[in-house]
Amino acid sequence: MAAHLLRPRVGGLLALGPELGSGRRAYSAFQAFTEVLRLPSKQLTKLVFPLQELHGHFVPGSRPDLHLNVFHPSLEDIARAESFFTASARNRIEYLTSAVRLDHAPDLRRPEVCFIGRSNVGKSSLIKALFSLAPEVEVKVSKKPGHTKKINFYKVGKYFTLVDMPGYGYRAPEDFVDMVETYLKERKNLMRTFLLVDSVVGIQKADNIAIEMCEEFALPYVMVLTKIDKSSKGHLLKQVLQIQKFVDTKTQGCFPQLFPVSAMTYSGIHLLRCFIADITGNLKTNDFQFS
Repeated sequence: MAAHLLRPRVGGLLALGPELGSGRRAYSAFQAFTEVLRLPSKQLTKLVFPLQELHGHFVPGSRPDLHLNVFHPSLEDIARAESFFTASARNRIEYLTSAVRLDHAPDLRRPEVCFIGRSNVGKSSLIKALFSLAPEVEVKVSKKPGHTKKINFYKVGKYFTLVDMPGYGYRAPEDFVDMVETYLKERKNLMRTFLLVDSVVGIQKADNIAIEMCEEFALPYVMVLTKIDKSSKGHLLKQVLQIQKFVDTKTQGCFPQLFPVSAMTYSGIHLLRCFIADITGNLKTNDFQFS
């Protein structure tokens, strides 16, 4: 979606008003997203489609294939996805429970997505940003690496469960491998694993272990690049190129499109919400072409 094509579509979307969804929940989410839609085109692209904005910085004729169109929802789809993440009396979003082993985990039938990453990758901050439309959900964020020691389950209405896994690497729980490996192998309703990579430092040795685990278990997973606000544009472009090449040549189960995000500026958060809503079977966009 080129930046110069965004404005006509935004105009049509603003005109739709509450017709995008039924009930108060959908309307409140739409109202929040309209603030984003009023941004100038370049700012809108940078906030909603950060990978597309980064792609525009490469020299024409030598731009790499960043798989921009694998998941390419419309602004209408993104606006609808916001409603699933908006808390209301009819759409309760809340912390459910924590578990140290799979046999302690709640027996839930709704689809699950899990977030896993190296300690201090910004996982808790990202989950807090995803739940910003449900401010009563308490996601504890610590400056100390290794804060998350258990598997934390969050209910998102009747739609899906978001699972926060313990961080690996520095200060990981002693039983991390048994805890996480068992969950990834045996959780029947796990739809997608979101593997977080720090965009400042790129893929580290500990990340390779997690990637190998996902590949060995034939799990569908996605790479989310965190902290994109922390690097210069040049450094970020270099990291995106390196990670994209890794995904294209070294993985089989990884979703081909990267998802760069910032929990500070909210860049990429709206698109990530839309992707989660889609893969859990709640949105069914017209542009999702990869299972």
